[in-house]
Amino acid sequence: METIIRPGDIKKSLILWSCSFFLRISNCVQRYPPSKRNLIIVGACCVYLFFVVSQVGHSLLHQDRRLGRHGYKKSLGLYNLRFDLGPTGANDDSVLPSVVPTRSNVVYITLKSRRIKPSIMRGTVRPKLRRKARRTKPNEGFTQNKIGTLKREEWRQKRTNRIDITWKQINTINHATRDVSSNLKMQTEPHVSSIRIYSERAPPWFSKEDISAMRFLADGKVSRIHEVSQKEFIPLLLFESTSYLSLIHSDKQNDVNDHKVCIGQCGVIKSPVDTSEVFAFHLDRVLGLNRSVVAVSRKFPFVQDGQPCPVVLWDGFLSPGDNAEGQSTVRMTWGEYQSSLKQRCWNRNVTPKPNSGCSSIHHYEWSKLALFDFLLQIYSRLDRNCCGFRPRQEDVCVEQGHHLECGDMDSLTLANIIHRGHDPRHLVFTENKGFFDRDEDNLDYRLLEGIKELPEQAVAVLMSQRLREKLLQSLFLDQLYWESQGGRQGIEKLIDVIERRAQVLLTYINAHGIKVVPMNV
Repeated sequence: METIIRPGDIKKSLILWSCSFFLRISNCVQRYPPSKRNLIIVGACCVYLFFVVSQVGHSLLHQDRRLGRHGYKKSLGLYNLRFDLGPTGANDDSVLPSVVPTRSNVVYITLKSRRIKPSIMRGTVRPKLRRKARRTKPNEGFTQNKIGTLKREEWRQKRTNRIDITWKQINTINHATRDVSSNLKMQTEPHVSSIRIYSERAPPWFSKEDISAMRFLADGKVSRIHEVSQKEFIPLLLFESTSYLSLIHSDKQNDVNDHKVCIGQCGVIKSPVDTSEVFAFHLDRVLGLNRSVVAVSRKFPFVQDGQPCPVVLWDGFLSPGDNAEGQSTVRMTWGEYQSSLKQRCWNRNVTPKPNSGCSSIHHYEWSKLALFDFLLQIYSRLDRNCCGFRPRQEDVCVEQGHHLECGDMDSLTLANIIHRGHDPRHLVFTENKGFFDRDEDNLDYRLLEGIKELPEQAVAVLMSQRLREKLLQSLFLDQLYWESQGGRQGIEKLIDVIERRAQVLLTYINAHGIKVVPMNV
């Protein structure tokens, strides 16, 4: 049977050999004088000490190598237990290999720290799982598209019918009963104002008339809600408040047509999907343009799901058609518009010639309109046919087929070009529905075509790096709109879009040599 050499036997033999060697030296050194004897003993002890230290270090090094090779294996679990057992599973010294000495009855434990899960960050959006596209037959694809079109048409018809029924019911209630306030008691109950002004003064870009109009639209007691329709104009839904006297231009708002439509102070109720008009109003005031009509968010009990609707102040100086969508006080085509930009009509108060083709609008008004529409990507005025960008299927120009009429550009008609009757030089920005979901590579640069000058005050705000701060301060006033967009996090996403477009506009100004001039006209 093969003899197994163990580390313990080697150590015992080394100790016995050292003792015998020391005894031999002690017998031999007795013949020498005491001084030489002590020297020999010290030298023998040093040699012995060096030999023992070298042997111990060699054994430790060999043990570390052996443990590094055969000690333990990494695992994915928390604990990894490994027992050095023989082939039969018995823990017996007789079955240990003779080549590499191992230590029996030893348990190696590997502790792996448990991974700490990252905290859920606020605003983190989980990616949506995309479904694999199912292969469809040639006729099946056409059928699905047709079904989708029919569903969209059915949804639009239901939406139109629901609005019409709501308007008719409201009209019936208001005309059939004398005590209208009792039927609208849900709106007349006292509540906290949704216009939040916590400081002594409102932001400086709002006038006193703006603040008064905002409070009326948000908190005014509703006395009547009725529908306004005239000729081919799109119907409007108005609410009246006789408790509020006329807040704006009360000395001139006694027009006959206005009294037929609105008694007292009125607001136009719009669809909940047009909430961008509220953002447009605040952007107009922050940039110092002051051309938009006051707009806030307000809730009404007849609106489905209690969603806040944008409410725009009814302007008595505008005809019912001018307050509606798609109408214009100034009739002009794209070619006439470009010609008026080249002639700089009414600039420096110079009266244009009779045959010049100029309208009553001042030259600087077009620059303000182009800047405002580009930041919000409003195409319904200067590019109603969507000729300057790639429209989507749900855009109005595609639904009505206007995007197919971009061949003769000069004959295309502008829309929503409106001014007040007593002020024909200045525009009024109505129907300010902006689009925040359009990428920078699909912006409508046609809105800036022919523009050679831009307002200095508005461009200064864009360059001051304070646009975000001012918009946050301004939009915070309208509590319903602030909350409907998801609080500050949702508002800042909208401001991000405007800031990126502002940078694009500033780059466009430098690249095309557009002048920045004061436009306090």
